[in-house]
Amino acid sequence: MSKTSAHTPRLAVLLLPWAAALLTGCLDQVPGLGPDPRTVVRENEAKAVGSACRHAMRGIEDCYTLNPKAPKAMVFAGWKDMDAYMREHKLDGSPSVFTQKPEAPKARQDNDIETEYARPRS
Repeated sequence: MSKTSAHTPRLAVLLLPWAAALLTGCLDQVPGLGPDPRTVVRENEAKAVGSACRHAMRGIEDCYTLNPKAPKAMVFAGWKDMDAYMREHKLDGSPSVFTQKPEAPKARQDNDIETEYARPRS
């Protein structure tokens, strides 16, 4: 038996994990192997919602109520990250101001219409 054939399997066993480790970073670029892009976008939006809620000085429960479709775990993660950031940099939040829609003018009833006979006749 030659010396080269005995070292070939041992060399392959040593190189296989090394090659796998090098290719691990490329898996994100292969289509179909990473997470669904729509899921990633939805999670990032939920984290942004949580951050905005914390910056607006809203409680996490209020944030959940105002954004029922956002994944709660990601909203909380964004809220927690912003809370840590604000505490670290000693930032105050900006209180949110809800602008309420002005009420539409009520339709006048027949007896509210002004006419020349608005005063009772005598």
